[in-house]
Parts: sequence; C-alpha cells; structure tokens
Amino acid sequence: MANTKQPDLKEPGPSDNQLADFKKSHKSEQLTTGYGRPLGDRSTVMTVGPRGPLLLSDFPYIEDVQRFDRERIPERVVHAKGGGAFGVFEATDDLSDICKAQVFKKGSKTRVLMRFSTVAGESGSADTVRDPRGFAIKMYTDEGIWDLVGNNTPIFFLRDPFLFQMFIHSQKRNPQTHLKDPNMVWDFFSKHPMATHQFMFLYSDRGVPDGFRHMHGYGSHTFKMVNDKNEFFWVKFHFRTDQGIKNLDPTKAKILAGEQPDYALADLYNAIAKKEYPSWTVYVQVVTQEQAKNLPFNPFDLTKVFSQKQFPLRRVGKITLNENAENYFAQIEQAAFSPAHMPPGIEASPDKMLQGRLFSYADTHLHRVGTNHHLIPVNNPETNKNVKVCTYQRDGAMQAGHNHGGAPNYYRNTFNGPDVTDRNRHLEHATFESGMAARHEASDDDNYSQPRVFYRNVLDDRGRSHMIDNIAEHLQQCTDQDIVRRSVAVFANVDDDLGRRLAEKLKIEVLNKV
Repeated sequence: MANTKQPDLKEPGPSDNQLADFKKSHKSEQLTTGYGRPLGDRSTVMTVGPRGPLLLSDFPYIEDVQRFDRERIPERVVHAKGGGAFGVFEATDDLSDICKAQVFKKGSKTRVLMRFSTVAGESGSADTVRDPRGFAIKMYTDEGIWDLVGNNTPIFFLRDPFLFQMFIHSQKRNPQTHLKDPNMVWDFFSKHPMATHQFMFLYSDRGVPDGFRHMHGYGSHTFKMVNDKNEFFWVKFHFRTDQGIKNLDPTKAKILAGEQPDYALADLYNAIAKKEYPSWTVYVQVVTQEQAKNLPFNPFDLTKVFSQKQFPLRRVGKITLNENAENYFAQIEQAAFSPAHMPPGIEASPDKMLQGRLFSYADTHLHRVGTNHHLIPVNNPETNKNVKVCTYQRDGAMQAGHNHGGAPNYYRNTFNGPDVTDRNRHLEHATFESGMAARHEASDDDNYSQPRVFYRNVLDDRGRSHMIDNIAEHLQQCTDQDIVRRSVAVFANVDDDLGRRLAEKLKIEVLNKV
C-alpha cells in the first residue's frame, strides 16, 4: 500500500513574511534605470511595429539584460553555501597581560560579521549534510579588520597546505561522472592517516550540527599574541555556543536535506528576527614558548589540539548576533575573509596550513570579488569611523573610493604622504627561524595518539556506536573493496576495538595496521 502520509510542514517564521513586512514599511517609488533615468514602462521592449524586430537603441532593456547576465560572481571553491549576520563582540575580561590588541580592551565593544557555511557543497547544496561547518568572524576594530576564519572543529584534515587542493578535489565531484564519489573520499583518507582525527570528529554526532546556532567554533590554528612589553604567547581561540550543543539525527538530517535544504539559514534568520539573539562566549588557551617546546607534538600541527586540562580555557568576551543582513548578496556573498587580516598584537604562528591560507584567502578574493573588494562596505575597515585607511595602493578595476585624492603615490616622500608614526607599537614581533630549506616530510607525525583519546575518553558508548555506524554507512558506498580495507586498517591503528567493530559491520577482515 502506498505511503500517503504527508510530510510535516514547517511552522512559518519571520523569513516567510519578509516581503509583507517590507510592504508595511515602504511606499512604492518611481522606477528608474541603473543610471537613474525614470522609466515610463517596464513590461514591453521597443520594436518596429507591434510584431517587428527589437531595436538596439532600447537601452533600458539592453542595460537590464546585460546586468542580469552578470548578476553572479564566482562562488567560493570551498564554503560556497552559507549564511551570516551582524552583531557585537564585547571584551568582558582583561587580556592586557598577553595581548596589546585594542579589541580586547576590557569593556570595549566591536561590530562583527559572522558567516557560517558548509565546506564541500555548492551554493545551492543542503545545510544538513555531514560536513565541517565554516565559522568565520570579521571584526571592524579600531586597528583595522580582524578576520578569524575558523571551523566548528578544533582540528583539520591536513597539516601541509600543498595537500589542500587535492583534499578538496577528493570531496568534490568525480571529473567524468560529475557525481559525489565515496571512492574518492575514502581513497584520499586511506592514503593520508593525518586526517584520522578530523574524520572521527566529522563522523561523530557533531558532524551534523542542528543549524548554526548550536555549535561551537574554533580558530583551529595556533596564533601568536604579543603584549605591550613585546612578550609573546601562543594561543588557540574557542567560541562556545551559549545555546548549547544540539546535533541532528542523521535520518532527520537527510529528510531536511530534501524538504528544507536551507534549514540552517532560515533558523539563524528567524531567531534574530524574533530577537532570540544567538551568542558565543570567547575563550583562549594560552601556551608559553617554553611550554610549547616541551609538548610531545608539534604545537603548530593543525591535526592536534591542546589539552584543556593542561591549558585551561581563559574567558575573553562574548559575541552576540543581533542584526540580519539587509541584502544577502551585498553583505554576505561579497564578504571577503582572510586570516592575513590581524591587528597589532595578533600574529600568525608557523602553522604550515595557516601560512598557506595567509596567501590563498586574500588571493581568491582578488579573483572572486575584485581588486578593490576592500571598498565594498561589508569589507571596508572604514566602517569603523575610528579607522582611516592611508596607503600607497592605487587604482584598479572598480575603484569606487576617493583613491586617496592628490596625496603622493610613492614612499618615502617629503610632501606629507602617509608615514610611520608609532613604529614600536605597530611593528610585527621579531621571530628567529633557521633551518634547512627543504620539503620536510611530516605525514607520520603521530597520527593516532589524539584520535585514540577522542575515541576512548571523549566519546561515550553511545557516541562511539554512532560514529562507527556513520563511518560504516559511508564506507559501504565504496565500490572498491581495497579502499574499504585500507580505511578500516587506518582506524584500527587508533584502537583495536574500533577496527574490529568496523570490520564486523562491513563484513571484512582487518588488514595489518598501516
């Protein structure tokens, strides 16, 4: 007998009434072209007679179709599907002993933009797939833009940026079939055991968060903080949701992917519209240089975490989102985040993945949004009225600002062009690095100790069972059984019990550990 049960209809929220609300607060105005000429008609093209050909002189039509053909900018290669909102960061605790950045001055408030996203899917993909979530924060500080571009996971799949492009290819579409291919996903994993920690996190319950409001965020990388005494410390950033962690049951997530693919976007928009403002408490873990030297692993390895028992969380402040974007394209799609944007007092560590991102993120926005993307209001540091951009950079496509007027365009000069006024405060912290310039192999830098702690001590019995079920379900979709066996052998290095239980579910024998 056919199933006649109707799917549950979602309860209407503010997002469903957005146009009705607009109508209540706006009066219709005179329609114009993009250049401001009032229009007398917008429904018919100009033709030679009622049935004749179109005229090239019909500029209102020509302008309209030209603009329509160019409405889209290239979507992000990763993190293409996402949503975001504006809000405020309040520094609630004193951090001056480790960081001189003014954004952390106790009691100060800074405007922020946060963008959440999935990683592998395209712009129209579903919000409820099993995938890491991007957790990007743009702060409009008194010392310029600070972009902290993280994820909802404290670790990542890789520790070397040369592998990043290959990893993303494995998560995208098969180059011939144009289909998602589990063989690609697990073949890459089985040949790169450094990804084990992140894969286990991804296939745990937290791999499918319930929207954007109910997940933690992490800077993931190790960063450097410098104080007014020029002392430095290594830190990791944590953003703990004040709404509590909530994850979706995998079966419900699959249903939502078909029926409400924009589930997370709607949830965030509606919560803010109803004044149920989501917030995250901000913490740092602080590690001295001496402590970093004595760690049993590379402190700049993105596949590793710092123990919270050894390095407890120190509260910094709170981020609250209280303002939806007025226009998604202008303020969210065009938002350009780059981890290279840091105010004085916050700097990059030697983390290879971070070093690679310092270039790649800024570079992609030059292609995706344009040379002068920093002039778009959502990216403009002068959104903060205490900031004035004074640079010798000039011109370029879509130069929509003052282009620095008649100021000298070369440095140094004797005509009162911009100059350094506080070298000691703004100069980057000096670092000493020496070593052999070479391609240093690090693929075997203890890929299993921390995943073992995650499996045995972080997950409970229920969490372990769920993770094993989720991994087995996806591995079953591989048609290459050698890939399945190699993947299980990698997990067996984490824990014999994990390897055995996966092998039983997949009805294979465990290979020798790799």
